Amino acid sequence: MPRPLVVGNGSLLVNFDNDLYIRDLYYPHVGMENHVEGHECRLGVWVDGRFSWIDGSWKKSLRYRDDAMVTDVTLRKEEMGLELRVNDAVHYSENIFVRRVTIKNTADRDREVRLFLSHDFHLYGISIGDTAHYDPALKAVIHYKNERYFLIRGISGDEGLYQFSIGIKEFAGAEGTWRDAEDGVLSNNPIAQGSVDSTVSLRATVPKDGRATVYYWIAAGRNFREVERLNKYILEHGPGKLIDETEIYHRSWVEKQELNFDKLPEKVVNLFKRSLLIIRTQIDNSGGVVAANDSDILRFNRDTYSYVWPRDGAFVTYGLVKAGYIEVANRFFEFCARGQTKRGFLLHKYNPNGTFASSWLPWLGSDGKSQLPIQEDETALVVYALWHHYDLFRNIEFAKAHYEGLVKRAADFMVEYRHPRLRLPLPSYDLWEERRGILTFTSAAVYAGLLAAARFAELFGDPDDASRYREAAEEVRKGIMEHLYDEKEKRFLRMVNIGEDGALVKDYTVDSSLYALFEFGVLPPHDPRVVSTMEAVKARLWCRTGVGGLARYEGDQYHRVAGNPVVPGNPWFICTLWLAQWYIAKARTD
Repeated sequence: MPRPLVVGNGSLLVNFDNDLYIRDLYYPHVGMENHVEGHECRLGVWVDGRFSWIDGSWKKSLRYRDDAMVTDVTLRKEEMGLELRVNDAVHYSENIFVRRVTIKNTADRDREVRLFLSHDFHLYGISIGDTAHYDPALKAVIHYKNERYFLIRGISGDEGLYQFSIGIKEFAGAEGTWRDAEDGVLSNNPIAQGSVDSTVSLRATVPKDGRATVYYWIAAGRNFREVERLNKYILEHGPGKLIDETEIYHRSWVEKQELNFDKLPEKVVNLFKRSLLIIRTQIDNSGGVVAANDSDILRFNRDTYSYVWPRDGAFVTYGLVKAGYIEVANRFFEFCARGQTKRGFLLHKYNPNGTFASSWLPWLGSDGKSQLPIQEDETALVVYALWHHYDLFRNIEFAKAHYEGLVKRAADFMVEYRHPRLRLPLPSYDLWEERRGILTFTSAAVYAGLLAAARFAELFGDPDDASRYREAAEEVRKGIMEHLYDEKEKRFLRMVNIGEDGALVKDYTVDSSLYALFEFGVLPPHDPRVVSTMEAVKARLWCRTGVGGLARYEGDQYHRVAGNPVVPGNPWFICTLWLAQWYIAKARTD
């Protein structure tokens, strides 16, 4: 599922595989409308009558330039006497993907080298009704359908595209024009309609032991005039300059906040900066924080993770807030405000454009009664993250704009949506989306969300609501202590449910999400009840292998290696980091 390299600007996102083939291209929303859908947009080379696609026979180094979302890839094939240095970028403000390829000729003679780039587009995610054609006025190949246009062009010295080929794919046995490239010559067929692809070539004469540089780009737009304008913009400014100024912008962005890294080693600091840049590529400019953007999961489940879960977005935004990125955070909260229901809760997940996404959480319970298909922690954690946003930036105008709506509606829902006897949140789905009940994680999140709402109410001179929210938060906290802590086991439970006789049905499963008790302030990290719970988490969920890591919960079957007694479940990065957060929170010394 992971892609080794990604580049994007919040509207255009391009993902690469290990051969530097484009495998995902999202536009105009990050995570929505994948116009490649996991198919291969290939890169190939011809020299001395020999052709090769970039594949396992090439030696590769895939990385980024320091502190920038500009790739720095080296591709070598000694038998062909070639080395390619590739820099890819999506321009920071215009929807332009630019590639610079510096060709090194290691042979002892001048040689003509041809680069081939194929485009297996499926516009709007389907391969029906596409058109691709060569525009002689722009000297470019254009793929289009409805309001999606992709213009493809390149230059090598004073020469533009050398050759092109446009044809049919995935129909009547046709594999695509990439096959046409394998003799080093393209047919120059000018148009095709239906299920279509294209391949273009660029050529350069490279001196012995010398180098030559070629450029290639894809301009994305909603109509012909937009891609025509972008193509003119590229030619006027120069594609190399667009890459360079994007690199400068990214370095300025990642260094904009002065952070105290104290004694952290340089390797960790660099990883932190790289993480910030990669996270930003996965956030749509309209505010949607998308969980994951690749199409490989389609092979296992006919859906993707290209959705906005409010919980995940709240966690990511909380981190961005702590790192000082107020503008990105602002847009996420505005996104949530647009998606909030009139009753105050947030739904399971959303599309990157803010519409309600696909879901498997039912509106009808197993008892035949109506139920809310929600994970209540998603509503609570957005309010929690918003308070930390205000607490750090003190942007009272922004907080005021969301108080009456996002904050109060959510808080009123959290107060109301509680069990009349337990005073804990009514059953909802867990953060793993697998079971429904009164959960410790959800209860801790609701406690934190209600306290955040109370602080907002105090900020805006609303003492009655502040008191009501604080009282509800304290009732939830007491309910956690009374009903979700087991004296016999000396640890907290994953959840409880109400049996038919009204008695509590306890779930003793050890779950990594119990870290929420200290993280959301229900109890301090040194509290004996937290310590005994987290020690149980470590003892029962740690994978005793060379890899290590923490499983989600006891008996988790998701991607589990069956029959291995030292592996309680597939280790998850986030669960492992939750355990690390507890160690950090309770640490007394460096």
